Amino acid sequence: MKFDTVIMGGGLAGMVAGIALQQAGKNTAIVSMGQNALHFFSGTFESLQAPSERLAELFSAAGIRVHYRKGVRLMPLGTFKEAALSLDDIDLFPTPKFGRRVLIVNFLGYHDFFSSFLAEGLEKQGMECRIRFLSLPELDNAKAHGEMRSVQIARSMDRIWEKVAQEIRLLLKDEDTVILPQVFGLLDDTVPGRLRQAIPARVVFAGTMPPSVPGVRTQMQLRRRYELLGGTFLMGDQAIRAHEHDGVVHSIATHNLDAHYLEARNFILATGGLYSKGLVSNPFKITEPILDLDIDQPQDRNEWYNPTFAGEQPYMGYGVKTDEQLHAIKDGVAMQNVYAIGSILGNTRPELGSGAGLAINSAFAVVDQILRCTQNDNEEPATPVILSEAKNL
Repeated sequence: MKFDTVIMGGGLAGMVAGIALQQAGKNTAIVSMGQNALHFFSGTFESLQAPSERLAELFSAAGIRVHYRKGVRLMPLGTFKEAALSLDDIDLFPTPKFGRRVLIVNFLGYHDFFSSFLAEGLEKQGMECRIRFLSLPELDNAKAHGEMRSVQIARSMDRIWEKVAQEIRLLLKDEDTVILPQVFGLLDDTVPGRLRQAIPARVVFAGTMPPSVPGVRTQMQLRRRYELLGGTFLMGDQAIRAHEHDGVVHSIATHNLDAHYLEARNFILATGGLYSKGLVSNPFKITEPILDLDIDQPQDRNEWYNPTFAGEQPYMGYGVKTDEQLHAIKDGVAMQNVYAIGSILGNTRPELGSGAGLAINSAFAVVDQILRCTQNDNEEPATPVILSEAKNL
């Protein structure tokens, strides 16, 4: 199959790049393993102070609602972190103390929400906390099959949110704030807002163990938008090798396509860092498995890690080397039509931000570079063709 651009990785960086290129009239494909960093998404876009008009339009068209307010957000263990741009159902507070008396509500049998840690953290900020558990028959089947995870619970919660609101109203005494796990709004993003209207106290949604319901919802919204624009989304597949000549990649092979290649004029590597297996390590070095790109890393392995377990670990900042235009570098030479975006960059491009900010900023930067390079291209748009492995060798 032949495309203008093939994107390896279906996380935030890959999806933003794919949507932006499709909007510009390019024919693209995204190869996605499935789970990615969005499944661990906190709901806050790190290092982005405010949405650009371009990002706001992209999110709005995808149905993703965000809000901006400098402050702090509540973390899953009762601590707080500075934040600004967030999904609409993620609260941002001027200070860590956002209430006087707090009711923390969990669901019986759900162990991925840390009620006691939340209470301990909030009490350190001067808030009085009370913890209660709801027993919901609608969750019995999930409980019996050991499927009490956030996404499984969320599928039920979107149907029974009114019952949950009624139960919480009965539990309330003199609390001014209710904290609930982030297990609402997976398929209907209006549910968190409806819950807030139905409960006579401030409702705050706190994070849980992954997968993240807001993150999974965001990925689904981005994918719908991408496919609506005509993009090809290859779900559950993985790029395994690239075919190149003189610093130019002509095609990639994937795990599922067998003897067929994906050909393109440009390739974007958005496969993530070590957690997403966009980078892999052995006792001697960290490598990039598809193209064997150059990695910014020290030769001495003792420098990879911080002996303090809870400290910042240096290896998490290692990433592929790129030139100014984010062309990936191999053997010291920039590849002409291969770009790297998102967390596979590590901390190599601090000017682009970190976390979600790095994903979005680098994606737009590469999209602009590709469009600049092709703005005078008068060739006809690429059309899908099937190519056998024998013809490409």
